[in-house]
Amino acid sequence: MADDKTTTKTKEEPKAPVEEVEAPTADAKTTVATTEAPATEATPKPKRKKVKRSVPSGQVHVQSTFNNTIITFTDGSGNALTTCSAGACGFRGSKKGTAYAAQVAAERAAQSAKQQYGFNRADVFIKGIGLGRDAAVRVMAGMDIAVESITDVTGVPHGGTRPRKARRI
Repeated sequence: MADDKTTTKTKEEPKAPVEEVEAPTADAKTTVATTEAPATEATPKPKRKKVKRSVPSGQVHVQSTFNNTIITFTDGSGNALTTCSAGACGFRGSKKGTAYAAQVAAERAAQSAKQQYGFNRADVFIKGIGLGRDAAVRVMAGMDIAVESITDVTGVPHGGTRPRKARRI
């Protein structure tokens, strides 16, 4: 059998003739126009000056689980100012759930809140039953942040989940 493939030849457009130009001689004076190349990087926008807010009092939310502890400093209406966790402080695995990791995270968050916002009074809200609960509150007193109140906001189940089936003997 013959090849069923058909080949079609595309039309090529004729090329324009190339003009030959003589090279300038040593006698001829040539002027070279210097043009600046367009900037490859965009000019940076003028940065707006960040307004430094002063938040002397607010709330501290401590979420303490068996796996990690997260500390968040907020203003009076609950907008987050700074946050830190044991995992963000370099602790990994089971070390994140320790009281020492919670202490380091609370120190870092408290130091940041004091430097950036002048934070010095707080209502503390604790959620969870991890090891970092007490350590985080102790750090607040050590960093000269007056703890005005401590509130436990851990969720309590109403009815809860269904229990296992009763064992038959």
